[in-house]
Amino acid sequence: MATTAQSENIKLTDKGQQLSQNRPDSQASLEDILGKKGVLTSEQATFVKNEAKRRQETTEKIIEHMGWANDAQIAQAKAVIIGVPYVAIDQQPISPEVLAYLPEEVAKRFTVIPFAKEGDTLSVAMVDPLDLQVLEFAEKKSGFAVRPYIATAQSITRAIAEQYTRGLSFEVGEALKEAAPSISTALIPEIGITGVIGEAPVARIVSTLLEYGIKVRASDIHIEPLENETRIRYRIDGILHEKLILPRRIHDAIVSRIKILGNMKIDEKRLPQDARFNFKAGGEDLDLRLSTLPTSYGEKVVMRLLKKTGGVPSLPELGLRGKALHNLDANIARPHGIILICGPTGSGKTTTLYSVLSKLNSTKVNIMTLEDPIEYQIPGVNQVQVNTQAGLTFASGLRSFLRQDPNIIMVGEIRDAETTDLAIQASLTGHLVFSTLHTNDSSGALPRLLDMHAEPYLISSTVTCVAGQRVVRRICPSCKESKIASEEILIKLKAVLENLYDFNKKKEITLFTGRGCKECNNTGYLGRIGIFEVLVVSEKITRMILARETAQQIEKIAIDEGMITMKQDGFLKVVEGITSMEEVLRVAEE
Repeated sequence: MATTAQSENIKLTDKGQQLSQNRPDSQASLEDILGKKGVLTSEQATFVKNEAKRRQETTEKIIEHMGWANDAQIAQAKAVIIGVPYVAIDQQPISPEVLAYLPEEVAKRFTVIPFAKEGDTLSVAMVDPLDLQVLEFAEKKSGFAVRPYIATAQSITRAIAEQYTRGLSFEVGEALKEAAPSISTALIPEIGITGVIGEAPVARIVSTLLEYGIKVRASDIHIEPLENETRIRYRIDGILHEKLILPRRIHDAIVSRIKILGNMKIDEKRLPQDARFNFKAGGEDLDLRLSTLPTSYGEKVVMRLLKKTGGVPSLPELGLRGKALHNLDANIARPHGIILICGPTGSGKTTTLYSVLSKLNSTKVNIMTLEDPIEYQIPGVNQVQVNTQAGLTFASGLRSFLRQDPNIIMVGEIRDAETTDLAIQASLTGHLVFSTLHTNDSSGALPRLLDMHAEPYLISSTVTCVAGQRVVRRICPSCKESKIASEEILIKLKAVLENLYDFNKKKEITLFTGRGCKECNNTGYLGRIGIFEVLVVSEKITRMILARETAQQIEKIAIDEGMITMKQDGFLKVVEGITSMEEVLRVAEE
């Protein structure tokens, strides 16, 4: 009869045999795999082999010492050799329920972290998947069969620090323990009426999601039902990040809780709904816009977080400078005319308009805005919310504005021929009008107005200035690293910047990148800045509008007259180390 110790050894041997059977490339060496992947050149691979023999050291140590491959590349190569999948564990969310299968102290002690569970199998990221004793211990502790994945020590340590200790997973995990597996959404309305919902676990989950959104500076929170789970994503600095996976069974309860907060119809699940409510957390006062949408797996909820506290940034703080700032300042100082801000959704147009209005705001002028929705409150400015159900549209509101003795009018968006015509009439009667337009660049705004049946002579006599913009992420100052620009990147920079930057001053151009740290949530970016182009409607451009010229022809004349394009402004910010070339190309590449 086998002893306990013998049976343990048999288990370990079985696990070892199982792993060894999975090795598709066990005869290949680390340097060979890195060579195949193009990480090492053939000369470097040969050098590593010879040095390993000469020094009696592992090839891994020599590659690390020479700096020819990073930890992730080495781990991926090892994964091929031992036949175990590689996982970038710090780049993916982990369900609080999965984390609970291995305590934090165990994860830290052995540098392992569980990240998924299918049936009776727990997927665990490890530095050394061949460490059978750690595998056996993880199986004992969790009570499940363990499927090992290879990851770098740095990424596992980072994931442990973030996933276990961050308030999101911990708080949600605690609330999930209290929430019964068969949680009934039918009880939610009754709980809401009695006022006990503030103490309910589902209410705590929703509060935690919102508080975490404030903490990471998110602009939107997406709660998305999938087939077997609910995914929580946060839009941070314009990019969506998946942060949490919740059990599918509590999705309806979370949606119902959010609907109660927004006074929505809880039982209406077939139609989209919109609402808004206020939320306070950690000294922050937020205005939340809610939107629900029925999808194939249930209702998706998006919450837009709008801060009420904090001032409106100035134009230079937004990223305007030099000639672009001078031209915009000169045109907003005029007593009448139309100034348009252009760009796609989410490009910061409204923020720029708020900055302009804050600069012009004084007791001597009557400023009126017509918005959908009002995103920031500006003291002293008469802000009006569009209400289509009540008949208050951009067009009807603009008509009423003209009887309110305004000096400056801001219309949230020029959407149709009627709004265009009213904006032109307001300008012709001596008002300064600001608005936004959905075009890709500043030169495209003028033909767009013609498409809306505005007369060319009216556009040329009223529109004074058009600004195009995008927002790019700033490189995180805490983990900023410098690198010498390659010849390929230099060619791109010179082609775009031409005579705007003196490349002869320096032999080498230093660019910057973000390594990724705790401050920037391992993205390498922290905060955003705008890239702009400001087109002034000059005499030449006026003649082009009258001749109904194309956007490309108008842009060519504007550049000849000294306009710096968005791409050029972005590349100048790249050379200055404010952002990266990848960011500029992501938002401004034509």
